Amino acid sequence: QVQLVESGGGLVQPGGSLRLSCAVSRFTLDYYDIGWFRQAPGKEREGLSCISAYDGTTYYANSVKGRFTISRDKARNTVYLQMSSLKPEDTAVYYCARAGDCRADPYEYDYWGQGAQVTVSS
Repeated sequence: QVQLVESGGGLVQPGGSLRLSCAVSRFTLDYYDIGWFRQAPGKEREGLSCISAYDGTTYYANSVKGRFTISRDKARNTVYLQMSSLKPEDTAVYYCARAGDCRADPYEYDYWGQGAQVTVSS
């Protein structure tokens, strides 16, 4: 069955960096866009970034632009989210998800990973 599995979360100090991975199975990155989202306690889910299957075009939310970088390794069926200059307000559960188009509404993303906790604290 289709799966997306996040890894790489953890505890990091403010200003630090972390790289999340999203390993996908039962489909290829050639045909589906992959997005990253996060949800903090008591807050709504926030779309962060997405990478297009067609040409690798990337999209970023203003809140992470310049600090986060999305990339993919098709040979490894994995999408990455490199996060730098992390702030306490970046603390959340981070999810990757699959869509036919990065510009889709979150409810149109049809498969989601289980999430990875990222905590930014000194």
